[in-house]
Amino acid sequence: MHNLTVHKNEILFARAEELVRITPCHQNAIRFEGFPDCRCTDENFTLMPQSTDAEIVEEENAVTMTVGCLQVRLTNRGKITFYRDGKVILEEKPELTFEDGYRHYDNKSSGLWSARATFQSREGEHFYGLGHEASGRFDLKGCSFDIRNVNAKCTIPYVYSSLGYGFIWNNPAIGQVELSENRTRWSVQTTKKIDYVVIGGAPKEVTEALADLTGHAPVMPHWATGFWQSRLRYETQEELLEVARRYHREGIPLSVIIADYFHWTQQGDYRFDPAFWPDVPAMTEELHRMGVKLVVSVWPTINRESENYAHMRQNNLLIRTSRGSDRVFEFYGWQAEIDATNPETRAFVWRKLKENYLDNGVDALWFDEAEPEIHPEHFDNLILYAGRGDEVALLYPYYYSKMAYDGFTEMGVANPVTLTRCAYLGSQKFGALVWSGDIPSTFESLDQQVKAGLNMAMCGIVWWNTDIGGFYGGDTWSESYRELIVRWFQYGVFSPVMRVHGNRKLHGEKHDVKEPTGDPNELWSFGEENFPILKDLVMLRERLRPYIERHMEIASQKGRPIMRPMFFDFPEDETCYTLGTQYMFGDDILFAPIVKEGQTEKRVYLPKGQWILTKDKREYGEGFYTVHAEKHEFVAFVKKDAAVLECF
Repeated sequence: MHNLTVHKNEILFARAEELVRITPCHQNAIRFEGFPDCRCTDENFTLMPQSTDAEIVEEENAVTMTVGCLQVRLTNRGKITFYRDGKVILEEKPELTFEDGYRHYDNKSSGLWSARATFQSREGEHFYGLGHEASGRFDLKGCSFDIRNVNAKCTIPYVYSSLGYGFIWNNPAIGQVELSENRTRWSVQTTKKIDYVVIGGAPKEVTEALADLTGHAPVMPHWATGFWQSRLRYETQEELLEVARRYHREGIPLSVIIADYFHWTQQGDYRFDPAFWPDVPAMTEELHRMGVKLVVSVWPTINRESENYAHMRQNNLLIRTSRGSDRVFEFYGWQAEIDATNPETRAFVWRKLKENYLDNGVDALWFDEAEPEIHPEHFDNLILYAGRGDEVALLYPYYYSKMAYDGFTEMGVANPVTLTRCAYLGSQKFGALVWSGDIPSTFESLDQQVKAGLNMAMCGIVWWNTDIGGFYGGDTWSESYRELIVRWFQYGVFSPVMRVHGNRKLHGEKHDVKEPTGDPNELWSFGEENFPILKDLVMLRERLRPYIERHMEIASQKGRPIMRPMFFDFPEDETCYTLGTQYMFGDDILFAPIVKEGQTEKRVYLPKGQWILTKDKREYGEGFYTVHAEKHEFVAFVKKDAAVLECF
């Protein structure tokens, strides 16, 4: 082949308007990069390529690279085809006649490029991943998605294919992905290159490689595996303490309580308002005596009245704009946003967080609005330290979580946890506990969250959760909602983190002068009939903590999420690729949440093996079964002879 340069572990191929580089980056993994300006750069973003050897063979009109079970073939026309164990798994699709038109670039006035890569659609292929979004889809084949982050949508540009490979779109730019019937296409509007990684293997193998390439999560600390209590919002120090005291009196284990937003003086001050929170050290000391950790909400927003605004603006620590004001989000006035991609910003903000929160006994932070949320969504108007907004926007939550991780680590805190509304490839290594954002309080939403959580689980983000009960629209006096909260609590028991939160419909008069607050949201807030049911579920979670913590260690070591799709453990069973409303919770528990109002029967598929139904200890073999479950019951099976059965 002309214009081909082969080194020991690298293929360079030049053609009109593109320079291609192909390298091994892990056992069974190969990276492709296409540079439209025909100059190689070594930008990895958050990817951490691993050194490994490759076998390269030159042919007359093609060249192949083999790394473990994976092989890539590049023809002299520029076409790329990937094989796993000799079978085609991913093949580029030409956009022009005569088998031409592989990869498309268009130069922009900014000097950057729009770019896309198009692949053949393969019959029978299923896709999973892309972070979380309330699409209602488990198998993402046939869908198209925006690559961007907004409230309740966190894009992780990665998919796992049922053909036995993982695909990392290694590009933090705003874009689109089509997983349609006629093609698979990844595209961005502003970039310097096309960059992706293909990993060959079964789900467990690929997931472990993904963790090596993007980072391993810490081991989740014991305090985070219990029950978290939150609501919108505790208005005062005494109100929050009284909730914790009642849990203590009731004998209900409480691991965490959260102080939500507007506990502060001004957005961007990063401090408690002393008028409502007069003695934070005394508050945290009392909570700690009861065995409760305090988590505090932090936003990236800052307004002109903040004591930190002038300094941050003058020192370019805020997100700037190419046109108009730098105040890009309207929430109780127009707010600017801190630039978390700037190391100086991270250092300044962390000093404030440490001085005003952590040094006063606060245990962990909740990074709300971490996309960051902007309105209107003109990413091309943003100027960040890391680059143009439309080129690097997906990196923002990554560096936001890094700020907390670096700060806690410097303080000597082992395995820090930061609750956050958004993430990117690699955020898990910073202890990012992602939640799915401000979702509605409906059965439909619960169904969507189950599927969204399983897709997130395939993306390397091993810590994930939802607002139990949904965030908005819940009426605690409604029988329908009281049924929903029980079913959602059941789901919460078998989630990586069990955390209730939400803005419940207010019955009565508003009495807070800073921010409207909904009805109570504690276990005793949902009716006398529900209280013992919910208490029993929290006690079950408590008994499951040793099992959960063992799997959190596995998640840290091997990247395997505790909550994962059925095919993760049973990749040879075709039925398991179709099951979006049941899943494995660790190695031994199969959970099938009930997600419809009034539903008391659940159809469940049991893969090969012997299974014990937890509610009556009856034994079942492989096959489909319909299980009855009243509101106070749930549907879970445990592998025969598994020790965790004793918890039920």
